[in-house]
Amino acid sequence: MNEVYLTRIDSDRNMARYYRMSVQPTLFGEWAVVREWGRIGQGGHVLTVPFSSEAEASDTLASIEHIKRRRGYGSTLAERAIVAG
Repeated sequence: MNEVYLTRIDSDRNMARYYRMSVQPTLFGEWAVVREWGRIGQGGHVLTVPFSSEAEASDTLASIEHIKRRRGYGSTLAERAIVAG
């Protein structure tokens, strides 16, 4: 199971966000990308999108992760510092 947890913190803008994604099997033999996002420390929004294969779901997860990283989300404090410049 693929799982990604990204955060974006900018204290100047009072921003503390998280974005969690995972690829999970469904009860119907399909695969799904489960996405959860929101403010760190609070409940977030959840979206589940089904796919016919695990490979297709994993490709979608990688694509979304790439987009989020371009927008300033990172996995570690050091990585976020590099993105922030």
